[in-house]
Amino acid sequence: MTSSPPLWKASIALAKAEAPDMASLLELASEPQAVLIAEEPFGANAVVEALYTEEPDAAQLSKIAGRGITVEPLPDQDWIRLSQEGLPPVRAGRFFVYGAHDAGQVPHGVIPMRIEAGLAFGTGHHETTALCLGVLSDLARRRTYTNVLDLGCGTGLLAIGAAKLWKRPVLASDIDPVAIEVTDENAVSNGVGPLVRGVVADGLINPVLAASAPYDLIIANILAGPLTRLMPQIVNALTPGATLVLSGLLHNQEAMILSFYQGLRLLGRRREGPWSALVLEKPGR
Repeated sequence: MTSSPPLWKASIALAKAEAPDMASLLELASEPQAVLIAEEPFGANAVVEALYTEEPDAAQLSKIAGRGITVEPLPDQDWIRLSQEGLPPVRAGRFFVYGAHDAGQVPHGVIPMRIEAGLAFGTGHHETTALCLGVLSDLARRRTYTNVLDLGCGTGLLAIGAAKLWKRPVLASDIDPVAIEVTDENAVSNGVGPLVRGVVADGLINPVLAASAPYDLIIANILAGPLTRLMPQIVNALTPGATLVLSGLLHNQEAMILSFYQGLRLLGRRREGPWSALVLEKPGR
């Protein structure tokens, strides 16, 4: 498997109440690979961390934040795997997401998905991934989807979930080739290898994604910045009556995202911690 690129972490400690606004500010102003909020369970403080593939300017970030931000390189190792090893299984909607060490603990009556920690984001432990799994479970009670795209798939968890729910082919795209390698491996290990096709793509203008459009379901669990930039491509790739699931955004970013997607109808939203998932529908069915 391809090795992961080196990563840099910018971090700032502050009060829990300030964390969502700071995370939103760093995401929109500096376009990191990911933004995380680590809270003290019984304390008043939190740490906002932003991850970058190139060293960010600490002085510039501090100027944006209005307070000091620390920048440091992450160790040259499979740090994502190390950070996820030993994490407990996740129950989200009808799904049970687990690692190898939990194989004997899978309960009855669930849709199991074994996702190993690896060189891509997404094992179900982040609130946004669990939110999306819950949304997919709810959607499956109401209708069947025949042409699904998981945009920014990471480990392929949501694409695999969709394939298990509807037993139909699912496209899974990501800008990171490593993520597509991980997605393909996870799809095979979860018995849906023939249904999930991974594609390295930046947006939806990729020939494979364009040829497969329009979609009746698109899942985009990515940051608010890419969601706004990709709005025209995403909306154009939806068939009339299609469903769109948007996540990777904070509560205080919902209004902004909805203003970009105002041509779609809001069906509902889910929230967990500071994070949100929005469910939209394209009119015309």
